[in-house]
Amino acid sequence: MRVITGEARGRRLVTLEGDDVRPTTDKVKEGIFNIIQFDVPGANVLDLFAGSGQLGIEAISRGAKHCCFVDSSKRSLDTVKENLKICGFEKRASTFSGDGVSYAELTHDVFDIVFLDPPYRKQIIDKVLPILAGKVSDGGIIVCETAVEEMLPETAGDFSVAREYKYGKIKITTYRKNKLL
Repeated sequence: MRVITGEARGRRLVTLEGDDVRPTTDKVKEGIFNIIQFDVPGANVLDLFAGSGQLGIEAISRGAKHCCFVDSSKRSLDTVKENLKICGFEKRASTFSGDGVSYAELTHDVFDIVFLDPPYRKQIIDKVLPILAGKVSDGGIIVCETAVEEMLPETAGDFSVAREYKYGKIKITTYRKNKLL
């Protein structure tokens, strides 16, 4: 696993091992950043269910102003912190240990980009998406990674599905704020 482009291009990131983790492949990560490339510079990012932190770190490398990494696993957050240190991004990041849904309920921050990559097939996105919709800027985007067969809601608050992209067994669903006519 590596940073694809930007400030930390080519840096190798520490990965998590075990059956309970599922790192985003470089192919899927590259697809995500092709979709949001113009949204990243100067963005305030939330990497919910961060795992190793590779999506948020890629965003910082590509010019995001700040990223908040949230995960309930101490092992995951330790890995995020190690990866931030490898890339020299500690000052442009914050970490929060806890449940993603609880964090979404409690935070008062507003984000421009949100990455949601929770454990598959547990309907976690269905719970957290409506909460987060009120905490994303008007021009913001929510990016969800799920198993290809998972069905997500068409709308969440003022957000609706913009596009879906399939990469083998993985589906990326993007949400954008509804435009007023």
